[in-house]
Amino acid sequence: MRIGQPPEKAKLGTKLGRGANFKCILTDTPIDSTYLKSEASAGNLGQVLMGAVAESPNGRIYLSPTQEMEKLAYSAKPNFIPNGKLSRHPQYMGPPRYGMTEFSDLFSKRQLTALTTFSSLLDELEDKVLADASKSFGVDDMYSLDDGGKGAKAYSHAIRTYIAFAIDRSANYWSMLNAWGGSFVVQVFSRQVVPMIWDFAEVNPFSGSTGNWMGAIDWIARVLQFSIPPEGCGTSHQCDAASDIIPVDSPVVSTDPPYYDNVPYADISDFFYVWMRPSLKDTFPSVFQTMMVPKEPELVADTQRWGGRSGAESFFMEGMKKAMNKIAGNAHRAFPVTIYYAFRQGESTEVGTGNTGWETFLQAVIEAGFEIVGTWPVRTERPTGMKVNWNALASSIVLVCHVRNENSDSISRRQLQKELREHMPEALETMIGGALGQSPIAPVDLAQAAIGPGMGIYSKYKSVLNQDGSEMSVHDALILINRSISDYLNPEAGIFDEDTLFCDDWFDQYGWSTGPFGEAETLARAKGTSVDGVRDAGVINSGSGKVRLLKWKEYPTDWDPKKDNRTPVWEALHHMIRVLNQKGESNAGALLARMPERGEAVRQLAYHLYTLCERKKWAEDARAYNELISAWHAIVAASHDVGHIGSQEEFEI
Repeated sequence: MRIGQPPEKAKLGTKLGRGANFKCILTDTPIDSTYLKSEASAGNLGQVLMGAVAESPNGRIYLSPTQEMEKLAYSAKPNFIPNGKLSRHPQYMGPPRYGMTEFSDLFSKRQLTALTTFSSLLDELEDKVLADASKSFGVDDMYSLDDGGKGAKAYSHAIRTYIAFAIDRSANYWSMLNAWGGSFVVQVFSRQVVPMIWDFAEVNPFSGSTGNWMGAIDWIARVLQFSIPPEGCGTSHQCDAASDIIPVDSPVVSTDPPYYDNVPYADISDFFYVWMRPSLKDTFPSVFQTMMVPKEPELVADTQRWGGRSGAESFFMEGMKKAMNKIAGNAHRAFPVTIYYAFRQGESTEVGTGNTGWETFLQAVIEAGFEIVGTWPVRTERPTGMKVNWNALASSIVLVCHVRNENSDSISRRQLQKELREHMPEALETMIGGALGQSPIAPVDLAQAAIGPGMGIYSKYKSVLNQDGSEMSVHDALILINRSISDYLNPEAGIFDEDTLFCDDWFDQYGWSTGPFGEAETLARAKGTSVDGVRDAGVINSGSGKVRLLKWKEYPTDWDPKKDNRTPVWEALHHMIRVLNQKGESNAGALLARMPERGEAVRQLAYHLYTLCERKKWAEDARAYNELISAWHAIVAASHDVGHIGSQEEFEI
């Protein structure tokens, strides 16, 4: 018996890292992944009970398995096995590479027994609910829920549906794809893939731990309680946005369309469908006609389905254009159409220079006749849990669109550039916060959100013509728009001191690494300063023929801008980051209160450095600048409070 946390080395067990790389438990020699896959595909992949986790007054207890535990684990006999073959999509489906080709292969016999037992009780549950509901509703309306009923029968169908959802949610925790997170069971879909897991945890459905049955019921109840209005009556319709007739006249449209090549949800949805269909096929016969989820109609640029990148992009573009044309032709003219479009954290923020999905999507929207009048980021994605460690989506960008005037003119490339120069600076100033106290857009979102004003200019015209008379593409327009953003954020274009300009260029070349003194001195002279002067300002280390920028963690904790006779904006910015990280927003506000005249320059430099770090893929450094801007509104508020709650010396800076 063991109590407490397992040792650090237990995290990998016999694994040698990511993927199918292992070492033999007997000889300690590596096992080739090709050999492992071939053996697994031949049916030689088994399972061994490694231990049990229990609760005690002193914490978790880790128990070695007994023969009785193993006998119980392997003796279960499910009365139903879900039918269906797993998709073999190489990017999103891991188990088929190891011989797990059927959905039933993803569950142990004990897990199958639990899931099928709950499923088998649905008929009995529905009968009991119907009998009880008939006493309240009467028997006048015995139409099914699928036929629009509102009486006892429809009510019993609704309860059955909610419990079926709970069974599906339980499947997300009761499979052989659920890893042990050290203190909890990790759900299968912590990412949008069906992963291969090498050591899995079985949940006790009747415990109080992660993934238990009542926890699933509670989630369904909370959705009903907090997400669905208790009064009124609403309707929903399932239809193809590209071809079906919209069942509402002049609708107000807000839509979250498919995201280019992100995830083929139809493939991974089968995981839930194989459990939901047996539970609900008689309740909603029109919905569950197919044995598995239909794949081809899904509007996603999947190279596996469409024979490569070209075919996938063509399919997505044509489908999206049809859908957007349909929306543009039917949407209410008095209201804007809002379109949510998600993008990945790791995608290039230099919009127009490689983000194919974004460009293709914008092209479809504009060719459908929409004018984009604004873009704005919405933090729709949960930045916790497994998403912290993966290339997860960061935000959804909301496109605000109106149908373009049919009599709009064409303009030249030169005219577009002129309008961008005239209008982009003011729009960008508004987005990054303008006057102190306004809530700015975080740097991580700025590159996407800032294309709104530029695309508003581009898309309000029938076309933009290049010098040779050809129509400018969205790709080329985005390059010009992005150039306007870069020009605005470039410190050379602002009012920055010479020391800051030196630090910016040096950071661009060397980051936090050392560089030769000679190069530093040449650059410093070009910027109108000197290496000795920048060193005296306290932002670089210079000696032994080398020069290095100091990281914010190396800055002195007793710094006071009122007593510093040489304070570059670079120094002020990194002291702000230091105090925010070490002391919090209130103390960062107290520091800002001692140098309010530098606030605007600090904020603008933070945006610029974030963009630079993103371009160079320096994620950790980029995060520091993004966090400062994200907290800027609170910092400014705290700086204003300093004068009301006491002297500035009350704060640690």
